[in-house]
Amino acid sequence: MKPDWDVLMQEYEGDATKLVGDVDCTTEDELCETYGIQGFPTLKYGDVHNLQDYEGGRDLPSLQEHAKTKLVPQCGPKNIDLCDDETRAEIEKLLEMPPDVLDGEITKLESGLADVEAAFVKAVELLQKQYEKLSEDKEEALEEIQDQGLSMMKSVKAFQKSSSHDEL
Repeated sequence: MKPDWDVLMQEYEGDATKLVGDVDCTTEDELCETYGIQGFPTLKYGDVHNLQDYEGGRDLPSLQEHAKTKLVPQCGPKNIDLCDDETRAEIEKLLEMPPDVLDGEITKLESGLADVEAAFVKAVELLQKQYEKLSEDKEEALEEIQDQGLSMMKSVKAFQKSSSHDEL
């Protein structure tokens, strides 16, 4: 992916409205922590204050199409004129909130996100334990069936079949 990303960076080098760049999180750990980057490569796009995860293809044509269609000014506090009436009203309402109230709302919602993630992780762990138990039970059942002589029976059947051809 890195060669394709380098081509994309060259295509947009010096662009007045689009920035395509990369960050080495082994040396820029504070920046990467700020934006929640944990795995590599992680691609993000959008407003620097509200970066979105890129989930598209990692080949050059997919990256080029995304840059062409999504790296454009977006509705937000900085470009409120690009927003529909409903979104504009929501942004204006949020802009009027005292910073400490806004921080509280953000904290509450982020806590909700963390709760959902924790519940998901717990459920996956339970599923993993259930899967391991089912796999163990399956292996024991298969072994029990094999211990009843299935392999030998198949061997005898194959021998009988080949013996009947030998008699003809």
